[in-house]
Amino acid sequence: MIKKLSILALTITLFTSCVSKKIYTELEDKYADLKQENRGLSDELETLSGDKIQLTNDLNDLQKSYDEAVAERDKLQSDYAAAKSNLETLKASYQALEENSSASIAKNSQKNRELLAELEAKEQALAAEIERLNTLKQELESRSQRVAELENVIASKDAAMRKLKDAISKALTNFEGKGLTVEQRNGKVYISMENKLLFESGSWYVGSQGKQAVKQLGSVLAENPEISVLIEGHTDNVPYKGNAQLSGNWDLSAKRATAIVNILRENDAINPENLTAAGRGEYAPVATNDTSEGKAKNRRIEVILTPKLDEISKLLNDI
Repeated sequence: MIKKLSILALTITLFTSCVSKKIYTELEDKYADLKQENRGLSDELETLSGDKIQLTNDLNDLQKSYDEAVAERDKLQSDYAAAKSNLETLKASYQALEENSSASIAKNSQKNRELLAELEAKEQALAAEIERLNTLKQELESRSQRVAELENVIASKDAAMRKLKDAISKALTNFEGKGLTVEQRNGKVYISMENKLLFESGSWYVGSQGKQAVKQLGSVLAENPEISVLIEGHTDNVPYKGNAQLSGNWDLSAKRATAIVNILRENDAINPENLTAAGRGEYAPVATNDTSEGKAKNRRIEVILTPKLDEISKLLNDI
């Protein structure tokens, strides 16, 4: 799907003077699919976090069962010891009474047999409880190991994204204070570039300074082939009145996102299948459109970097 979108985006760039209502509608449909796919990735990440909480709760339940089994085993051992002590007492009594009365001997013998039977039953119950305890212990250890593996993978992904954020911040340090920010949240890295760094008003042509910033970003992305890259174009709420070939802000934001994709594609080390371009128009503002400063913040390109979650999904399927 991403490869088809890239080819479609290139075709639009080459033949912008021939854009028809049908093609624009197809682009809107494809963007909706991409938006749904992106939302699905976010939902999947939230689901994974929920699964981790559920696994932790299951682990706690197993620990509770294990503790209860240990208590039951201790009680059985105590009962066993008491029964054994009683048996020894009866044996002593039996020896003392053996000299006095055959009737007493017979009575004590019956009690002795009963205690022996009771002792045997308790030994069998204790053996069964020990076996159940060992089974619970093995299951607890197995679950603990899988939860630890999952936590390690998630921690590794977070560490990799922090490292990626730091690398991008370092690569783009020359553009700090020029409308560029880099931050990490929800397991993703967000690079925001205001239009004053990239485009002239109403244009989707990237200036020399903006092109340099995008290429430097591309040099970092080229070293991270396991990262999905979503480029979103955003505008303020002022209706577009520029080139008659464009239908409005949404069309302009899509062309600007595609322009960034085309610059990244100049780096042969970046896999085009990892790239997605999307226009969001004025419908995802980060500031109020009531002030010039807010509008400037809303006119931006956002590059959203998402780690691939195949390894985490495999671990969850194995649990």
